[in-house]
Amino acid sequence: MLIIREALENELEQIRTQRVSAYEEHAKFIPEGHWRALKQAISSDADGQMGVELLVAELEGLVIGSVALFPAKSDAYKGFVDMLDYPEMRMLAVDHEARGRGVAEALIKECIHRTKVNGAKSIGLHTADFMKTAMRLYERMGFERLPQFDFEPAGDGIIVKAYRLSID
Repeated sequence: MLIIREALENELEQIRTQRVSAYEEHAKFIPEGHWRALKQAISSDADGQMGVELLVAELEGLVIGSVALFPAKSDAYKGFVDMLDYPEMRMLAVDHEARGRGVAEALIKECIHRTKVNGAKSIGLHTADFMKTAMRLYERMGFERLPQFDFEPAGDGIIVKAYRLSID
């Protein structure tokens, strides 16, 4: 049975390594400088900032995915985006062998649930066109584009696109 829970301190290194492994498939489709910047961001300790909820998906005792839920008005993107008035999901990653089993969707739904419980009316995220599978999932789940919060982190033409889901 899939369990979504908060990450344990002794899992942080494994989670960051798993993230890099999960994102590595994109390296061949983007400029090297962009990959270096992305790799640095997803392996950083940004998920340890005050108020960030780092969640994991556990199956049969193994961590097979994770996501960081940043609180509203936090600098989730180190100055690239204005501090938004809703929580943001970042660094969603699922182990290659665990894909296609609904792990990412379960992590997203837990973020939505936690956001709703905390009284926020929406939740956001940022992604890029080279993450096609993720974009399809977000759009299928009802996330809508917010181009006014897009940014270009590496000056290479790759736009990191903003999405938001209204929570009823």
